[in-house]
Amino acid sequence: MDKLEHIGIAVKNMDQANKLFAGLLGTDHYKVEEVESEGVRTAFFNISGVKIELLEATRPDSPIAKFIEKKGEGIHHLAFEVTDIKKCMSDYQNKGFELINKEPKKGADNKMICFLHPKSTNGVLIELCEEIKRES
Repeated sequence: MDKLEHIGIAVKNMDQANKLFAGLLGTDHYKVEEVESEGVRTAFFNISGVKIELLEATRPDSPIAKFIEKKGEGIHHLAFEVTDIKKCMSDYQNKGFELINKEPKKGADNKMICFLHPKSTNGVLIELCEEIKRES
C-alpha cells in the first residue's frame, strides 16, 4: 500500500451531507460522480491530499443502502492507493485475506478498485485502488 487515498462515509442524503462536510472541512466538494454498477453516488472532498468520499445509495439493493440499513450512517471503508492492484490482490490473498472481488472493477474518481472482506481485517472494509492510466 502506498498511502491512505480516501475515507468512505455512507450517508442517507448527499445534499445535506455535502453542506455539513463543507462547513466542517471549510471547503466544498470538488466532484460528484455516480457509479451505476455499485448503485452509489459519490462526492469527494480533498483535505491536504487525503480525500473524504461521501457515498449515497441510488438503489435499495446497493451495498451502501444495505450498510446504512444495518449500521446507520458513518465510516464505510478505508481506501489505500496501490500501484499494481492485481499483484496486491494476489499478495493479500496469499497472506490469507479474503477478497470480496475476484477481479478489479471500475470505481469512482478514475480508479480500478477491489475490497478486502471485513471478516479478515478486524471488521474494517478495506478498499485497494489504482489510478487508471490514460493511453497516450
